Amino acid sequence: MFLGNFQHNIDKKGRVFIPSKFREELGEEFIISQDISGKRCLCVYSMPEWEKFVEKIDSLPNTKSSVVKRFLFANAFNVEFDAQGRILVPSTLREYARLEDKADILGVNNKVEIWNTALWSEENESITPESIADIMAELEF
Repeated sequence: MFLGNFQHNIDKKGRVFIPSKFREELGEEFIISQDISGKRCLCVYSMPEWEKFVEKIDSLPNTKSSVVKRFLFANAFNVEFDAQGRILVPSTLREYARLEDKADILGVNNKVEIWNTALWSEENESITPESIADIMAELEF
């Protein structure tokens, strides 16, 4: 399970450091892609989590799954860590997520999200204890 929020610089080549505890869970090879929830962030999946994700997409009717697959797969890349624990974020993904000099690296349960720091701050401002309580009221404890 991925937990926590870390801020790291993005170098001029587009490389960003991934925290060691995330690297261990991601494994040697993993996938980075655009987020499909309508947010301008990137998602990083271990290979087993990517396969589960693809299975869910495959369960959609073909007319819907093909649209999602084109969006997702055309903008997904196999990635590996360099010797310093960094990944190279492809330029198309950096442009999509508006990544420039800093990024927030979030652990979000079964995936890692990479956000432009300013966009994450905006997104995070809309999350309040009250809004979380409203959502959680739908669950029974």
